[in-house]
Amino acid sequence: MNARQKYRKFFWILSQWIFFGALIGLVVGSVTTFLLETNDYLGTVREKNSWLIALLPIGGIIIGYIYMKYGKVYINDTLNDAGELNNLVIDAVHGKKHVLRRMGPIVYLGTFITVFFGGSTGREGAAVQMGASVAEAVNKLFKVAAIDKKMIIMSGISAGFGAAFGTPITGAVFGMEMAVLGKLKFEALVPCLVASFVGHYTTTAVWEHKHEEFIITSVPEISVITFLKVLLMSLIFSLLSISYSQLRHWIENTTNRIFKKNHMKRAFLGGILIVILTLIAGSQDYNGRSLGMLEQAFTEDVPPFAFLAKLIFTAITLGTGFVGGEAIPIFFMGATLGNALHSFIELPMSFLAALGLVAAFSGAANTPIAAFLLALEMFHGKGIEFFFVACLVSYIFSGHHGLWPSQQIHEPKSRLYSLTNGDTIKNAEKKKKQ
Repeated sequence: MNARQKYRKFFWILSQWIFFGALIGLVVGSVTTFLLETNDYLGTVREKNSWLIALLPIGGIIIGYIYMKYGKVYINDTLNDAGELNNLVIDAVHGKKHVLRRMGPIVYLGTFITVFFGGSTGREGAAVQMGASVAEAVNKLFKVAAIDKKMIIMSGISAGFGAAFGTPITGAVFGMEMAVLGKLKFEALVPCLVASFVGHYTTTAVWEHKHEEFIITSVPEISVITFLKVLLMSLIFSLLSISYSQLRHWIENTTNRIFKKNHMKRAFLGGILIVILTLIAGSQDYNGRSLGMLEQAFTEDVPPFAFLAKLIFTAITLGTGFVGGEAIPIFFMGATLGNALHSFIELPMSFLAALGLVAAFSGAANTPIAAFLLALEMFHGKGIEFFFVACLVSYIFSGHHGLWPSQQIHEPKSRLYSLTNGDTIKNAEKKKKQ
């Protein structure tokens, strides 16, 4: 192959990546806007009609039926279950399974039902899964070369995340960082970056959706004492991420075992538990996205154990088979815990809320680079030094735990762990119990 042919091939491949990324971003940005607007509307309706929470167990049966009836497909003798949610997307990136093209519509419907009846969940999970679903459709429609299929799935993830949060740079990196703990596939940067930016601008510029903003009003001065406080808080936030991940997985595994993976029975029980907890709480502050209290955590005191309530509500909601997203609930837990500790640590309230939001996400998702970029985009570069430290510390000290058991471990975070390269979070958990 001569030089001209090499350049021609290079630009042909590059143009394909840009085209596929732009196409995915355009479609995902549009459907994500529909998700965001509809989700907000349904949440508002539920808040005005508090009695709807009583129907959550029925909603669980409906969601369970949809996933059991339409969410399972065998391809090459391998079960591809949409009920695995982001874990199926991660397995698809690794080439182990396939994202179902129907997965997007299913998770949208499931998310709407969960939100409308008061489940405690976010919405970005649906955006990511829809993004992967659209990417799989592009793979099929254009008969994308096998070597590029994984990158196209990653660009779908990027488009969904970037469009859902209004953070295109974070979205681009998140798509590359989500599947493998401690490794970035930089070859996917072009389609992921294009998809995330196009998705973001389609949502905000074309459809004029406005994302929520969280403002840091004060950042502490750089000093040794301040950094020591940030280190301590980052350790606490990493423990928070571990606690949530472990409880959520324990509930999922336990209900799967008791009900023999019957999604309807699991979700029905989960719905009943959430109704009971809501009655005990005396309000619906911890149902849905709980955005009101999340925003309040940056400006005034919130109940000191709000983070724990949200942790329990969300772990039960998602652990019993309801669907949605985990990022916003993680944001809430971290921000409200930071708010609760600000008077003890003597750091600005809004700063500690922001630190908790980002650090808890870094530890739970095992995506420290994406979490750091999230802080840059979400808080406009304020406190950059502190967020960098917090993301790394939370990531390291959260160990081999995380939101998604299918996430692969490129290499262990420490030599103290007897893990081999390529292990998964799920296998790491099993080895600890042996």
